[in-house]
Amino acid sequence: MKLNLVWIIYKSNSKSAEKEASFCSDQLQSLGIKVVSAQSGIEANTFPDLLEQSLILPDLALVLGGDGTVLGAARYLASHHIPILSFNVGGNLGFLTHDRQILKSKSLWKRIKNDHFAIERRMMLQGSLGSHKSINPQIVKGNIFWALNDIYFRAYRDEISPTCTLEVEIDGESVDIYKGDGLIVSTPTGSTAYAMATGGPILHPGIEAIIVSAICPMSLSSRPIVVPAGSNLTIKPIGVKKGRVKVWQDGVGSALIEEGQYCSIQKARHLAQMVILEQSPSYFRTLTKKLHWAGSLANVNTNPTN
Repeated sequence: MKLNLVWIIYKSNSKSAEKEASFCSDQLQSLGIKVVSAQSGIEANTFPDLLEQSLILPDLALVLGGDGTVLGAARYLASHHIPILSFNVGGNLGFLTHDRQILKSKSLWKRIKNDHFAIERRMMLQGSLGSHKSINPQIVKGNIFWALNDIYFRAYRDEISPTCTLEVEIDGESVDIYKGDGLIVSTPTGSTAYAMATGGPILHPGIEAIIVSAICPMSLSSRPIVVPAGSNLTIKPIGVKKGRVKVWQDGVGSALIEEGQYCSIQKARHLAQMVILEQSPSYFRTLTKKLHWAGSLANVNTNPTN
C-alpha cells in the first residue's frame, strides 16, 4: 500500500490516545509520510470538516480508540473507500481493534507498505427518513445516514416509563408489530453488540444478512429474525399520537420520528474496509477472547488433587 498521506484519528478526551497519536505521527513523518491528526468523539466530530477541506483523501486512516471511535470512522470513511487500521487505545472491549502493543513494533509500517496485511470488508446499513405527512419539516425525505453496527429505535418520552409500538415492513410486506422498549436492526458486525444483549444471534462477519431484534418486547412471540441482506425494511411508529421515537445509529442519536413518519433501512452501497494484521485471523478466536468463552475443554485438568 502506498502511504503518501495518513489520517490519525484518536479518541477525544483520552490522554493515552493523544499520546499514541503523537508517537505514531512522529514515526510516520520520519518515514516521509504526511500526517493529519484529529480527535473523534460525540462532542468532537471532525470528519465533516476533514472531508470537506481535504483536497486529497488519505491512503489510510489510523484510528486510536475503542469500538465507538472505529464505528464513527467507518460511518464517514467507508463511502470514500478509505481503509481503517484501528488499535484499542483508551477503549473498553475493543472488539473491532488490534492490541495497542503492535504500535510499538518497528516493522509495522514496513508491513503496511509491503502489503503484508489483509482487508476485511464489512457490510453496513443505510437508513433514510421519510414522512407520509405534508407538514413536519424536521423530517426530510432522502436524509441518508449509515451504520456499521446497527440502527435502533427507542421510545422518547420524559414524563413516563418509555415504551413504543413499531410496525416492521420487509420488502413491502407487514411482518410484525413490536411493542416494548424498542427495536434493533443490526449487521453481522453489530450482532455482538446491542443486538446480542436482546438475545439475538451471533453472525459471522463473512455472512451478509440483517438481524431484526426487539428490545424487551411485551409479547413472548416477538423473536429475533434474520433476513437476507438485499431486504428493504421500513420501521413505522404507530398507535401513540404524541409519542416520538428516537432513531440511533451505532449508539449516536440521529433523529426523532412519530406516527406518520418512517425510517427505511437497507444494505449500504459501500463496505467498511478494515485492515487486519493477523497472519491467520480467526473470528472464533476473537469471540473466545473478547466474550470470555471457554474454548476447548479437552485439555483442561478437572482433577483438583493433581
